[in-house]
Amino acid sequence: MLANEVLSFIEDNDVKFIRLAFTDLFGQLRNIAILPDQLAAAMESGVAIDATAVPGCAAAPGGTLLLRPDPDTLCILPWRPQSGRVCRLLCNLLTPQGDPFPMDSRALLRTAARHAREAGLEVRIGTDCEFYLLDLDDHGRPTLEPHDRGGYMDVAPMDRCEDIRRDIVLTLEQMNIRPESSHHERGPGQNEVDFHRAEPVTAADHYVAFLHAVRSVSQRYGVHATFLPRPLAGEEGNGLHVKLAFYQDGRNLFRLENGCLGPMAQSAMAGVLRRLADITLFLNPLPDSYDRLAGTFDRVCWSMERDRSALRIPLPQSRFARMQLSSPDPTMNPYLGFALLIEAALEGMADGASLEPYSVPPDKAERLPASMEEALDLAAGSAFVRRILPGDAPACFFARARSLMERHRSDASALTLAQLLRY
Repeated sequence: MLANEVLSFIEDNDVKFIRLAFTDLFGQLRNIAILPDQLAAAMESGVAIDATAVPGCAAAPGGTLLLRPDPDTLCILPWRPQSGRVCRLLCNLLTPQGDPFPMDSRALLRTAARHAREAGLEVRIGTDCEFYLLDLDDHGRPTLEPHDRGGYMDVAPMDRCEDIRRDIVLTLEQMNIRPESSHHERGPGQNEVDFHRAEPVTAADHYVAFLHAVRSVSQRYGVHATFLPRPLAGEEGNGLHVKLAFYQDGRNLFRLENGCLGPMAQSAMAGVLRRLADITLFLNPLPDSYDRLAGTFDRVCWSMERDRSALRIPLPQSRFARMQLSSPDPTMNPYLGFALLIEAALEGMADGASLEPYSVPPDKAERLPASMEEALDLAAGSAFVRRILPGDAPACFFARARSLMERHRSDASALTLAQLLRY
């Protein structure tokens, strides 16, 4: 969409407020609101913000960053009033000189997608995301009481979440995002929404919009949505299954060739698996991420079966063939996580990495980090992480991880309640 088309849309649809949104280094959505008569200047020159108040952005020159809206991300926020409507534009982060800000994770993902194109490949990414719906107390605060006691793919009356899921899907459609499917998951009050594959930045943009929509729609129903990796002790954890497909000259590399995976697909999988432990801190960024990870998809191997393997190849005979990574959880920054996975796969293909070390049963495979402390040590010692992540980004992540671990050690229950509101 062109800038003048955005301005025409704003006028034709009675838009009174425009939210210029972006994610910080850790994937948290943030925004500033402007009036329509300010939009043309914002699209040309950007809107200045205090970078020192944004986690991961304090290193910006002069403590200031510019938000420049991306016209292709324009959407109406359907849960806002229909008279005097509110729309949202995702923004790129620029320095005061107008240069891309190196620690803008959206820009990092664009770079990874460009690297794939330079290698003659197109990448498509889809997600399957799980979340819990929890009841509120008399003061409107989230509790740890699930909204229902349904189980996997249950129907009403056991599934009391179906109306909320339907409203979430319809809301996303109004935002020009089409989910693939939705259903009740295994845990009580647990749900899942799956998305078709898209170009990497679009997939991450849609994921960020999805999180916002789920929280906003759920609030209208008087329940709280949480994407925490394991909000309820003894119940299923929330996962974010990332589906990656690589295409060369229109051919899906993960479709079986004569009953076997082709060499490029195998090397892409090997590339992801050999870097997976190093990047786990970014895919599983909270202390309780590791409560969920232990005993689930914590083995550094691949399979075509549903087991503890971190990587799976479902439906390899179909046009939907892809590699599906099941170890990440929904609290990761999708721009950063997707970029790391793409770069790891590209590195594997460039090196002709062998899949043989990872073609073992789960009980014979290495484990992913069992704690955030272990994940931090591996990330801090990783040359791959230092090569892919720009500037001070690794140090910012490491400092945040240490802070979260310290708070978790001092009062894990208080941290969980605070994170219920954030995640």
